[in-house]
Amino acid sequence: MHWLTQLIDFVLHIDRHLADFLRTYGTWTYAILFAVVFVETGLVVMPFLPGDSLLFAAGSFAAIGSLNITQLVVLLIAAAVIGDNVNYWIGRRLGRGASSHRWVRQDYLARTHAFFERHGSRTIVLARFVPIIRTFTPFVAGVGEMTYARFLAWDIAGGTLWVGLFTMAGYFFGNLPRVRENFSLVILGIIVISTAPLAWEVLQGLRRRRSADAAGAL
Repeated sequence: MHWLTQLIDFVLHIDRHLADFLRTYGTWTYAILFAVVFVETGLVVMPFLPGDSLLFAAGSFAAIGSLNITQLVVLLIAAAVIGDNVNYWIGRRLGRGASSHRWVRQDYLARTHAFFERHGSRTIVLARFVPIIRTFTPFVAGVGEMTYARFLAWDIAGGTLWVGLFTMAGYFFGNLPRVRENFSLVILGIIVISTAPLAWEVLQGLRRRRSADAAGAL
């Protein structure tokens, strides 16, 4: 559980850790930020990395001249889009392999494909703003064989919106005295707001399951 403690400390005090990276690695900090965003979006096994808070913190450091805001935004949009595309193609490759097995329900794969063809554009964009969900969405889109050109167009739009909003929010508001003095609370607030839709869906799912169980018991 030591890794979990370290992760929590990194997320809540991300401004201090990012300052340490800048002092230690200088311009290589850009590569570190690129890697974190790429891994969070590109590897299904790493959905817990602090994407939203990292973007906000990076924007706040760009505001004081420690990072170049234009280079930062362009680089992190590229990281988000490239990561999603890797994730999509992993899902697509695995989905095609799974479709050849008799134990995989073909109607499930067909429904997944139909869902992403009908609602995929909205899903791809909105999922960017929900931690964990944004990591799995491109993978599932690949499994469901969402048309790649459509996926790519909306993924670029979603990645640009996500990086732009959080980075520029940090750029304009991250160094306000009240925000700087309570940076950990602000980061915690970002996490709570970002995860609220996911928590709501989980609660709704549990409520529907209880209602179904109660109806079945009658």
